[in-house]
Amino acid sequence: MSDTGTTPRSFQEIILRLQSYWATQGCAVLQPYDMEVGAGTFHPATTLRSLGTTPWAAAYVQPSRRPTDGRYGDSPNRWQHYYQYQVIIKPSPPDLQALYLGSLKAIGIDMDLHDIRFVEDDWESPTLGAWGLGWEVWCDGMEVSQFTYFQQVGGHDCTPVSGELTYGLERLAMYVLGFDDGNKMPFNDPAAPIPLTYGDVFQEAEAQYARWNFDVADTDMLLQHFLDAEAECARILDAPEMDPKTGRRIIMALPAYDQCIKASHIFNLLDARGVISVTERQAYIGRVRTLAKKCADAFVLTEAGGWAA
Repeated sequence: MSDTGTTPRSFQEIILRLQSYWATQGCAVLQPYDMEVGAGTFHPATTLRSLGTTPWAAAYVQPSRRPTDGRYGDSPNRWQHYYQYQVIIKPSPPDLQALYLGSLKAIGIDMDLHDIRFVEDDWESPTLGAWGLGWEVWCDGMEVSQFTYFQQVGGHDCTPVSGELTYGLERLAMYVLGFDDGNKMPFNDPAAPIPLTYGDVFQEAEAQYARWNFDVADTDMLLQHFLDAEAECARILDAPEMDPKTGRRIIMALPAYDQCIKASHIFNLLDARGVISVTERQAYIGRVRTLAKKCADAFVLTEAGGWAA
């Protein structure tokens, strides 16, 4: 990996530099959540860990899926499967903005040569019942990150407030590496024995998933899966807090939240298939938000949620 401050040579080097930088700032470097999510915020390390009073600092890459953004691999800057880099720190440190600017320097962006602007753009996630005050971060007129102070998640006020950073890795990498077509940017070191572009790794998958998302996914099956996930989430949360096998108080907020995530992704697939009307769309969002709130209610009663703090 190149020295910090020099220009990275590949998509993966940008990720490695961000991992190294945030690890040195005290963040636990986690792995992606092993489920289909629409954004890095859905990872329980952000959504649920921003609740309660227990201090928390984590950073991770999260593969994310937005089926309606599929372009069969033909778009230079839009994919149905993409990557976000996520940082969440609770309570938010007073110098978070300076830490963020330091991360840009770590991936080779010289503050003296580029115009960095924080443009007000308060964030909201209707399906998570979450919102926060924040900014889009622009570099030379292009958005490269979202910077948010969480005010509420799952209908709960965030006390203390968490600071969240979201980097759109493909867009950021295209800017840093100097490519107008993300499919052509180096995925690994161009001098590697087998050099690969981003398109070499993902372009074929984009075509296949776009066809499935838009035309082939069985809508009757998806509608049933949504109902199943919704029902299972409620069933898990309705289970007694005391586990009869261990005699311990075990509130299953995380397994329930998995079902909430599944319901959210299935809704996105149904939306891509075009079988949800405008009125139904709002109703489905409300149903997922209800699940998210119930999961948040349960999580704040767990030790990780801060009840024992």
